[in-house]
Amino acid sequence: MTRLDRLLRPKSIAIIGGGFFAPNVIKQSLKMGFAGSIWPVHPTKDDVAGVKAFRSVADLPEAPDATFIGVNRNLTVDIVRELRERGAGGAICFAAGFRETAHYDPDGSRLQDDLVDAAGPMPIIGPNCYGLINYADGALLWPDQHGGVRLAEGSRGVAILTQSSNIAINMTMQKRGLPISYVMTAGNQAQTGLSEMALGLIEDERVSALGLHIEGFDSVAGFERLTARARELNKPIVAMKVGRSEQARAATVSHTASLAGSDTASRAFLKRLGIPRVDSISSFLETLKLFHAVGPLSGNTLSSMSCSGGEASVMADSAEGRSVRFPAMSKAHKARVQETLGPLVAVANPLDYNTYIWGNQDALTATFSAMVSGGFDLNLLVLDFPHSERCSDVDWWPTVNAYETALKTNGAKGAIVASMGENIPEGHAEELLRRGIVPLCGIVETFDAAEAAAFVGEAWGLSSPLEGEVPAKRAEGVAAAGATPGPSTSATTPPGQPPAGHPPFKGEGNSANPDEAEAKAMLRSAGLVVPQGTRASCVDEAVSAAEKLGFPVALKALGVAHKSELGAVKLNLKSAEEVRIAAEALLPLGTGLYVERMVQGGVAELIVGITRDPLFGPVMTVGTGGVLVELLKDSATLLLPASRAEIEAALRGLKMFPLLDGYRGRAKADVAAAVDAILAISDFVRERAGLIEEMDINPLIVCAEGKGAWIADALLILGD
Repeated sequence: MTRLDRLLRPKSIAIIGGGFFAPNVIKQSLKMGFAGSIWPVHPTKDDVAGVKAFRSVADLPEAPDATFIGVNRNLTVDIVRELRERGAGGAICFAAGFRETAHYDPDGSRLQDDLVDAAGPMPIIGPNCYGLINYADGALLWPDQHGGVRLAEGSRGVAILTQSSNIAINMTMQKRGLPISYVMTAGNQAQTGLSEMALGLIEDERVSALGLHIEGFDSVAGFERLTARARELNKPIVAMKVGRSEQARAATVSHTASLAGSDTASRAFLKRLGIPRVDSISSFLETLKLFHAVGPLSGNTLSSMSCSGGEASVMADSAEGRSVRFPAMSKAHKARVQETLGPLVAVANPLDYNTYIWGNQDALTATFSAMVSGGFDLNLLVLDFPHSERCSDVDWWPTVNAYETALKTNGAKGAIVASMGENIPEGHAEELLRRGIVPLCGIVETFDAAEAAAFVGEAWGLSSPLEGEVPAKRAEGVAAAGATPGPSTSATTPPGQPPAGHPPFKGEGNSANPDEAEAKAMLRSAGLVVPQGTRASCVDEAVSAAEKLGFPVALKALGVAHKSELGAVKLNLKSAEEVRIAAEALLPLGTGLYVERMVQGGVAELIVGITRDPLFGPVMTVGTGGVLVELLKDSATLLLPASRAEIEAALRGLKMFPLLDGYRGRAKADVAAAVDAILAISDFVRERAGLIEEMDINPLIVCAEGKGAWIADALLILGD
């Protein structure tokens, strides 16, 4: 049991208030056939919406399981306190004017604190919240219209939890055949957070899957508990997280800040939890439908059948660039399908089976059975039904019957896909679900749902890695690349301490941000692979340092954040005279000079950046580095700690990875060394979590196999 059980699945409901909204709660519960007790509370009325009213909470026959409070914000606090003292199971707080108004009303935050204090251990949802629809029991603490129907006895449906009441209403109006067991809104989450509400919902055996519309996470630990329990119950979750367009922080001192923005950590968090993310309401609903009907997929292979070459082409094109795919058919499989269609039909996946077998149920059954026998993780049949008010769909049902038989014969998972959502009438969608066929509305939405189901299957360990993801290999060491690396940290070195023989980390405990010379000294002391370099305060010192390091060298102006953009770096200087000329030009730009041995033989440049998120902690971005970071925006984000496998998968997912992998005869990069370096960078920051606010390694130069990966530029921003 959860502490929300009485509220979510009540046997008695109290409705407090008059006006427009409270009577509507009563009407909706009566309309839905709620079998429990309904107790209106009003100080002067004898009845509300035709149901006998009680004068106060104290006058109720017993403590109600669930209460809808539809009075003003000040009175809401008093009512909550009375309900808690009476032993009620929980309440929906409908009133607005609490913390959401704090920016213009100083009383808002105080009232929300008073509300939480009044509730004590009694669960409250909201405030500023529409409430709860329990379609399984017909219990509605909901003050408005909705489009759902009572869940049939013994059946299951999805639960939808949203932070927007209007979006919740709109979702109930769907005509896609999606069975819904619960709709719930979160409001301000003053006391009860999204993750606790979600945990309460998935415990109901009548819930098949969970959909979350998220504006913000209430608790990292709460969501971790939620996803662990969802996995135990075999109930997949899909999220629609809003906030992608929110602008990143204005002061983007580092490239990492401009890449990370405000939403990437949320995406990385959902990925780590095994919750797929979709970006539209329609894809959200179609994913829930697929989860409800067939659950997660054990792989990412699809088949597609249609009686039109045009539809086959659209399906093939729509899969381009996605993790789900249409694999080529084996010779034996192709021969089985060819035998059912004859030599005039070109057999492929996606399949255009032509129209000459249209209406012939036996022929259709033979072709469909042969096609779905290929062991695909999900089979798709493109079938748009005709306009129900102007046309007849009699000739469409032999196709449905044949497909149903083919799926059942092969024990296969299958969906009928309408290229346009309106081309599956609601009644048809419900009938297809009864037959075990998923009715999917829209081609883009279908692929979004399939990707989500394959993602959950992989996250749950139901499948091998998706196409293109290769298990990471342990590197056997990093060779030098034209410079001397710092020594490796030994296994006996205490966390956060420099390896034996090294001085204390320069700059640690210092309130000022270190310049590149100080930052690289810290990294080198910690055993990270940094080219040898030294500080110079004048032209002559720079020339002398270059001669000691050995040419070629790089020369940089210290105290400049974006050196390339400001012309504050000179590369590949091959003589003392070149260094002298460069030093004279760079010295006025910063606080000094830094001379560094050039890294030779670079194959590609990466950026590795880490920022500290107030909710998720350290967040790491890896991507294509160099001067075009913001333009290319080719990056992946990981929450720390990140495993070697996660880091390598992130690298392999970059658009620039072919350059690391020997594109068109180029030298292959030392990917193992790059992973080693990224792991070391992440460990460096994690061990100093209270010190480093932000870190930017750009570029991390990756050389050819066996030649290592080198930190060529480093920016550190220290916290308080």
